[in-house]
Amino acid sequence: MAQPDEIDDAERWVVESTLRERYGHRVATQLADTELRVQPDDETLTACPTLYWEERGAAFVIVKVADGRWRAMFFYPQDAIEEQFGAGRPEYDDLLDCITSVLRAQADHEKERLGACSGTTGSDLA
Repeated sequence: MAQPDEIDDAERWVVESTLRERYGHRVATQLADTELRVQPDDETLTACPTLYWEERGAAFVIVKVADGRWRAMFFYPQDAIEEQFGAGRPEYDDLLDCITSVLRAQADHEKERLGACSGTTGSDLA
């Protein structure tokens, strides 16, 4: 399979604007490449353009697997055993939906890690 086109300025703007809205400040993103199997039955790995950032102890990647096709995950690099967590679906056809899904999944996971349950407020976790 051919490599997808690079992440363009408009796509990067969508990600960075969403991060600024979510966290209330500019979050630095880095361009990278991720090798993965684009299709489950692929025997070879395909290098795909990726945006990487870290925030609130978590690391995130948004991977462009093809034009208009995105995957996302997050993980905690400080953990002794790095587990990867998905964004809810294996793949998205809308970049904004992909990034908001991974941010929501990480926020929910962060609450669970802190022992939050329904009705818990931020002051309860402090």
